[in-house]
Amino acid sequence: MENLSLHAIGLMSGTSLDGLDICYSKFTKNDSNWSFDILKCETIAYSSEWENDLKNAIYFSSERLLQLNSDYGFYLGEKVQEFIIKNNIIDLDLISSHGHTVFHQPEKKFTLQIGDGRAIKIKTNKTVIYDFRTQDVLLGGNGAPLVPVGDELLFDDFDACLNLGGFSNISVKRDGKRMAFDICPVNIILNNLALKLGKKYDENGNLARSGIIDYELLNELNQLDFYKEKAPKSLGIEWINAQVLPLIKNQKSEDLLTTFTEHSAFQIAKILEEFDIQNVLITGGGTYNRYLIEKIKAKTKTEIQIPAREIIEYKEALIFAFMGVLRSLNLNNVLSSATGSLADHSSGLIAN
Repeated sequence: MENLSLHAIGLMSGTSLDGLDICYSKFTKNDSNWSFDILKCETIAYSSEWENDLKNAIYFSSERLLQLNSDYGFYLGEKVQEFIIKNNIIDLDLISSHGHTVFHQPEKKFTLQIGDGRAIKIKTNKTVIYDFRTQDVLLGGNGAPLVPVGDELLFDDFDACLNLGGFSNISVKRDGKRMAFDICPVNIILNNLALKLGKKYDENGNLARSGIIDYELLNELNQLDFYKEKAPKSLGIEWINAQVLPLIKNQKSEDLLTTFTEHSAFQIAKILEEFDIQNVLITGGGTYNRYLIEKIKAKTKTEIQIPAREIIEYKEALIFAFMGVLRSLNLNNVLSSATGSLADHSSGLIAN
C-alpha cells in the first residue's frame, strides 16, 4: 500500500461515565509503519439526565432501550458536529464511534454498545463507523479488548500498555503475538464509592489514603474466580453486580476505597510481574490516582511510564479513530490473539 494520510474523529464513552471523549487525529502510513498526531481533543461531561440514563440502561425495557439507542446516537452526532464547527475542522475522512456499552455477555454471543451510527451520520453528513465489538463476539471472541491493535501499530515502543479506566486492561506482546485482557475493576467501583462520600471521584486517591485496609475483604476479592481464569478474558457490569457488589456492602466507604484500591493495585502488579514486563505505558483516568499508582509501583519492579495528558485521557478515543481508519481501508482492526476470536478481522458497521 502506498504512503497515505487520513483524518478521523474518535468517540469514546467509558463504563466510568466520566463523559464523552472526542479526539481528532491525523494518521499517516509510511511503508508498513503507522504514526499519529492528536490535533484536537475534548471531554464533554454528561448531564445528570444522560448519566442517569446510561448508568441505568441495563434495567430498561426493550422499547426504552431502543429509544435510548436512537436518542444517544443523535446526541453523539450533535456533540461531534459542535466540536467540528468550534474547531473549524475541514479535513475529516470519517468519524469512528465506540458507543456506550450496556450489555456485554460474549459467552452468550452478544454485546451491545448503544448510539446508532446512522444517527451520527445524519447529524454530521460524514462517514461513520460504529459497532466494533459485535462481529468479534459472533466469531467466538470476547469482543474486548479492542485497543491492542493500536498498541501494536502506534505504541510498540513499550513492552506493555495498561489502561486504568472503569476496568483495567493490558496488552503485551508474547511469542510474536499481541495478547490482551481485562485485569480488574478500577474506576467503575472507586468512583461509585467516592459518590457515597459526596465526591464524583477520589481525587489523587486522597480518600483511599485516609482509610484502613480490610484484609478479610481484600482476601475475598482476590479469591474471585475471574482472577484464576486464563486470558483472553473480559469484564462487564453484569460481573460487577453478581460478584463484587455483594462483597462490599455495609462497610465504611473510606475503608472500602482503601481496600479496593489495594485490591486493584495487587491484581495489576501481579500481572506485571507474571509477564516480566520491563516497562509499561499507563493511560486512562486512573493514572491521576496518585495513591493507586504509588501502590502499583511499590508492588512491582516494572518501570512505570506516564505520558502527556492528551495520551493519558484520549488514548482510547485515538485508537477507536484508528480502528475506523483501518476499517475504511478494509484492514484488520481486531486481533484474535487479544480477543480469542477465530481470526484477525476487520470489524465495524459503516454508515456513509
